Amino acid sequence: MEDARLREEVLRKAREEGVKFIRLQFTDITGILKNVAIPIDQLEKALNGELMFDGSSIEGFVRIEESDMYLRPDPSTFTILPWRPREGMVARLICDVYNPDGTPFAGDPRYILRRVLDEASAMGYTCNAGPELEFFLFHLDDKGRPTTVTHDQANYFDLSPVDLGEEARREIVLTLEKMGFEIEASHHEVAPGQHEIDFKYSDALDVADKIMTFKMVVRVIAQRHGLHATFMPKPIFGINGSGMHTNLSLFRSGENAFFDPDSPLQLSETARYFVGGIIKHIKAITAVANPTVNSYKRLVPGYEAPVYIAWSCRNRSPLIRVPAKRGPSTRVELRSPDPSCNPYLALAAIIKAGLDGVRNQLEPPPPVDRNIYELTPKEREDLQIGCLPSSLMEALCELEKDEVVREALGPHVCEKFVEAKLKEWREYSSRVHPWELDTYLARY
Repeated sequence: MEDARLREEVLRKAREEGVKFIRLQFTDITGILKNVAIPIDQLEKALNGELMFDGSSIEGFVRIEESDMYLRPDPSTFTILPWRPREGMVARLICDVYNPDGTPFAGDPRYILRRVLDEASAMGYTCNAGPELEFFLFHLDDKGRPTTVTHDQANYFDLSPVDLGEEARREIVLTLEKMGFEIEASHHEVAPGQHEIDFKYSDALDVADKIMTFKMVVRVIAQRHGLHATFMPKPIFGINGSGMHTNLSLFRSGENAFFDPDSPLQLSETARYFVGGIIKHIKAITAVANPTVNSYKRLVPGYEAPVYIAWSCRNRSPLIRVPAKRGPSTRVELRSPDPSCNPYLALAAIIKAGLDGVRNQLEPPPPVDRNIYELTPKEREDLQIGCLPSSLMEALCELEKDEVVREALGPHVCEKFVEAKLKEWREYSSRVHPWELDTYLARY
């Protein structure tokens, strides 16, 4: 009954706003947003889950002989794209992917996250998440191709009264707010050309949807300003890369399950066990939360990215930080994910690991309240502080060994994800890179 009411509401809004086209959106296994555009007269059919598409054309979905898939739009995700012209307005709906027999498609990342959240619900919890996405804005060359030149570096723009990047970021924020985002912070980051926009936490599925929408909006608005936005984790050597710090909390019966005013640090057992679960499975999580070859150029010591497996309430150098706020705001912040990840799969893996910690009462190691970057290797060894995987290949090997994270993803996604990433690793490993030419060509 509620679904029928929501569908009617979408149809009414689309008619009232003069929408002419609808983009039906979904995400492939590697985290790339896909669109199927339909005219408005097909909207009712789409809302009834009657629209089919060819799944064999999508990375990691199905073989060609199993290609018929159905899109079922989630009416709660209906929004008008505010940068489109008033005449012939365009709206979008985020979809779940189904098999022809009406069962959820096992390779749909949104379904993967739903399944983990259902597991949390069965344990009595709802899960909130809040991401902090960083990105770079670069200039285009005279042929319209992306460069790694930022306004901060481009001397020929010195006389311009307005920073193009700042102007683009302002429009990005205004556009996101028109689409229902509650923006909490927007600022220039440490590196030249790097920006961060934080939006309010919400339930984990809504946040994953919002991350995909956020990336789309940032790219579109940057392009309108003659810039290229990239969520590549480490586009420039020698400066900080882009992260996606992820804040998480569990709620039970409307109360924050991580807060206990009477315990040390005012953290509940549930919070500690959740941290313990993430720490136990973090090496496998890294394959999903840092899924590109380039991700591991960011995860190196010296550039603020966390590489050492530890947690703390008092400093920002560990992998997991517990921010100072307590009460309803009590949360844990995992600092390793980067914005190249598929947010549905990354959140599913992280939450599943945390729930494993809660279910099995996995105590984390003692918190490390010293600056980990200043510790010697011997001191880190004495404190039993391990390291994240140092390459995509190493992370994939950890994923292969971790039953809990593999269970979070399911066999279909695991197989297709690992297959795609091994191909990426082999291609990278077989190429000759500029550093090799600079170092070896003249010497040998």
